[in-house]
Amino acid sequence: MTDSPATGARAPDAARIGRLKHRPEFLAVAGTRRKWVAPGLILQIRRHDHKQRPAADGPAVRFGLTASKKVGNAVVRNRARRRLRAAACEVLAAHAAAGHDFVVIARAETVTRDFADLKADLIAGLRRLGAWSGKAPPS
Repeated sequence: MTDSPATGARAPDAARIGRLKHRPEFLAVAGTRRKWVAPGLILQIRRHDHKQRPAADGPAVRFGLTASKKVGNAVVRNRARRRLRAAACEVLAAHAAAGHDFVVIARAETVTRDFADLKADLIAGLRRLGAWSGKAPPS
């Protein structure tokens, strides 16, 4: 993505990534207890199975965002979610292994952490949890 995360422009590959929108989907990801904690975010992961997966013609990778009141007031939480959404669209579209759901949780440092460091945290989490696809970034 050539635009900065503050412009609100979506990455061209953002359409390939689905969204988790309902509480049971978030709980299913949290229930696997597979997570990576970094200074800027927490990444939770779940492999698709027969109980819960996207439609056959749906995206192979889905993600959801959450920011609790521990992060800050509404303005700060929304900023944290915007920054995480931009990082996730860039990193997950290019490097996430298909067949997984991800939940990215904001932390207090998410808002002040450098954007490159947020992306590095997400990349480190993907590698550590075994969901790194190793594909080259789209050009």
